[in-house]
Parts: sequence; structure tokens; C-alpha cells
Amino acid sequence: MKRVYRLRRPDQFRRARREGRSYHSPLLTLNVVAGRRRRVRCGFVVGKPFATAVQRNRARRRVREAVRLALPSITPGYDLVFVVRDVEVLTIPFPAIQQAVEHLLRRAQLWRGPEGTSPADAPPALHCDVRPALAGNHTLTEGEPRS
Repeated sequence: MKRVYRLRRPDQFRRARREGRSYHSPLLTLNVVAGRRRRVRCGFVVGKPFATAVQRNRARRRVREAVRLALPSITPGYDLVFVVRDVEVLTIPFPAIQQAVEHLLRRAQLWRGPEGTSPADAPPALHCDVRPALAGNHTLTEGEPRS
């Protein structure tokens, strides 16, 4: 997700928590506050129930990618903070995370995509393999998961 779409500073997260509305699902909590810009900005919080930094970072990456795919369908002008609540986010299929994100956005009335569409319907992202020592060159592969 590009930097312009991210919340970065602690006061931005505090403002969403203090002044915003909360929506809950078994996997995630969404805090929503009207933004001071015309675009959507998102932040991601993963707490200590995730035992290691590796698990926290992986959970954050999975949720961030689901939100990135949903960005075109989100109503602009809001700051969103997604709080990962369940360790299950590490093991469930990625489309389930996308559905949880969409469900929360619909409950917050921020989903502006057509009723039948879902971020799970989006084409897979292109990934660039930037490990020259292993790959020998930079290659783009479609739909191949990062390792």
C-alpha cells in the first residue's frame, strides 16, 4: 500500500480510536473517523497475542493486502484503523480475510462498490522477485505467492 494511503503517526491512530466509530468482526476491528484529506488513509494494529514479531508482521501484511485490493471500492475521506483480533488470520484462506474487510466496510457504510462485487474477484497482484542472488534476475510472475 502506498504511503499516501497509510496512517503513520501515533496521534493519527489515537484520533481514530478516540473520536471514531468501531465495528467488530471475529477477525478484525475497524475504527473509522472522518479524515482531514480527500483520500482514504489506513492504519494497521496487531497486538501481543501474536507471539512473535514474524507472526505480527505476517498478519499485518495479509490484512494490508486485503485492504489494498479493496481501496477502489472504499468511500474516500476517512481514516481507517484495522485492529487484528484473532491469531486465526495467519492460517485462514486469504479470501476469508477479504470478506471480513468487506463486511466491516459495508457495516460502516464505506463500501461503494456494486453489490455483487468483492475484492476477492480482483485479479491477482503482480509480484516482483527482487532476490537477485536466488533468482538471477528480476522477474514478474502473476499470482505467485511471496515466500
